[in-house]
Formats: sequence, structure tokens, C-alpha cells
Amino acid sequence: MSSTPADERSPTSPESAAARMPVPLGEALYTLRAIRRFRPEPLPDEALRTILEAATRAPSCGNSQGWRFVVVRDRARIEAFAPLYREAWWAKRREVGIHSVEDFPAGHRVMPHAHDLAEHFTEVPALVLLCATERGPDAEPCVVPAAQHLLLAARGLGIGGTITTLHPVVEERVHDLFGVPPGAQIVYCIPLGYPATPFGAVRRRPLGEVVAEERWDAPARWAEDAARSS
Repeated sequence: MSSTPADERSPTSPESAAARMPVPLGEALYTLRAIRRFRPEPLPDEALRTILEAATRAPSCGNSQGWRFVVVRDRARIEAFAPLYREAWWAKRREVGIHSVEDFPAGHRVMPHAHDLAEHFTEVPALVLLCATERGPDAEPCVVPAAQHLLLAARGLGIGGTITTLHPVVEERVHDLFGVPPGAQIVYCIPLGYPATPFGAVRRRPLGEVVAEERWDAPARWAEDAARSS
């Protein structure tokens, strides 16, 4: 019995996928802010299918597609994972000299929200572990583009999330909890859900500050003009 090639198994066409995402791509790109607070309603199967199908359309090294997505919605499993996530979050903070909320840098806009997610991870409606099926220096970057596709597709459905990472101090326990084999690695931990606060425009540095032309130290005048006119 002949097998179907991997890239021909899904019947989803680009047109039907776009029809399921009411938010236009341009709007999604410019309002794709990190969402860390969620409404309690669960994510339906069809939404997750659309999001993960889009993620698998991302480019990978040599079309290796060396990814696996572990989707978690079981409340007991998320509650078991939450203290591990919190432990990992604080382990990363301690590495830079932050041991309590009193040590947060004054005026830091992101850290309090990230801390809030760590303290209330049990309330996350769904979790996607983006894994590389192999270890090594080339395995991780080959699956990273899938995270952006995943979040853009989620935004297209009005669903939010953010990219987070774990810490080696919890790696073995997280692998055990989700049955991730030792030869694979968890690249990103992505909470997903309907946002508790609205999407909106993101704040970014002016284009002229981050774009060079021909050489690192040569400004791109057209990028500076774009920044002034925006």
C-alpha cells in the first residue's frame, strides 16, 4: 500500500485557511503583541488545528520539519506544570541578580507581566510545547520559524500567546511530565488563549535605528525616512 507524501496529507488549501482567519495579515503583523493574561474559555479543537497547521507551514532547514508540538489542555497536567514553570522563571531571574519582585528594574514594562504569568500559569487555557525532535546546534534554529507562524495564525483567530523558555533546572521533570524523549528538546513553551485585554499596536524602536545598508555602520536613509513618516 503506497504512502502519501508528507506535504500532501493535509487537504487544507491556502484559500480555505485564510477564510478561517478573519484578521488580515497586515493587521495581525502590526498588532501581534505578547499576551500573558487570558479569559478562561477553552480553545476549540478546530482553532488549534488551524493554528498548528499554519505552524507546520513554516520554513525549516532543508525542509527537515524536525518539530513536534505537544498541545496541553488537561487542567491537572497544566496545574502540575505550573510550579515547574514558576521555578524556571525565577531561576532565570536569579541568574541576573533578581531574587524578588523588589529587585525588578524600575520602569521595566515587561517583567511584571511576565511575573504575573509565572504566578498564575494554572489559569492558562492551553499550552503548546514547541519541540525539536533532535538535539544539537542546528536542531533548535530549524524549528524557531514555526513559533512565529503559530502566533500569527492564533492572532488571525483572535487568540493570543507569547514565546517563553524554560530552564535546565526543570528540564528533566518537564520531559517526564509530558513524555518528551531525552533525544528531543523543548525549544519554546507557548501559552495560548483568548486575551483578557485587547490586542493593539506594538511599540518598537524606529526603523532607522535597527537597519543598515551594505555595512553595519552605514545608515539606510530610506529606513530613516520611513521612521519619520510613520
